[in-house]
Amino acid sequence: MTTPYQLYYWDGLQGRGEFVRLALEEAGVPYVDVARKKGGMSALNASLDGEQVAHPSFAPPVLRVGDMLIGQTANILLYLGAKHGLAPRSQDGRLWANQLQLTIADIVAEAHDTHHPVSSSAYYEDQKKEAKTRAKDFREKRIPKFLDYFEGVIERNPGRGGYAVGSRLSYVDLSLFQLLDGLAYAFPNTMAKLAPSYPGLFALHAKVAQRPNVAAYLNSKRRIPNNETDIFRHYPELDK
Repeated sequence: MTTPYQLYYWDGLQGRGEFVRLALEEAGVPYVDVARKKGGMSALNASLDGEQVAHPSFAPPVLRVGDMLIGQTANILLYLGAKHGLAPRSQDGRLWANQLQLTIADIVAEAHDTHHPVSSSAYYEDQKKEAKTRAKDFREKRIPKFLDYFEGVIERNPGRGGYAVGSRLSYVDLSLFQLLDGLAYAFPNTMAKLAPSYPGLFALHAKVAQRPNVAAYLNSKRRIPNNETDIFRHYPELDK
């Protein structure tokens, strides 16, 4: 069996790489999660080194396709979506999917900043006071604002099936699943209260989780558990 893809992302983290993993798993194509293999970190670091590669990425995830390196989650999914039937066929549809993916990236960044509002290089324990303030705003204002938007996208989609784009599953749906999954881990009380207000989003989450390839992945050792070194972290004091 050939392995057309090599994914470079940090070992032990779902992070931004998980959005790519879900697309690869749903597509059913073989790939290597490089950093989880022996010597993988050296290969990951090389993909970021401008002295070694022509187009270095600023940070993972990076996807190697033959001699080509693709960086940035949305950029990788733009490629995989077109290659594996996880995006609309038209240019207009693909740009719309990419726009939604970039919006997902915005809320993912805000979720990270709830526990690191002052500095990404400082420990959470050194910024707990600021984190409580940031998390309160995120819970009460920002999460509902983003979920309102994505619920409206699903409601207004003229395609059948309750998807975000068109009438069949796209990488945007997989990414919305991962977004809701991460928010539910980090803010379980908040998301439990919000869930009834977003029937379309949570129905989509359930639908994605039941897809055979995704379900098999979620129940496998390839799926890295949520943890407190990741983007979505559960600190009970931030979910009050």
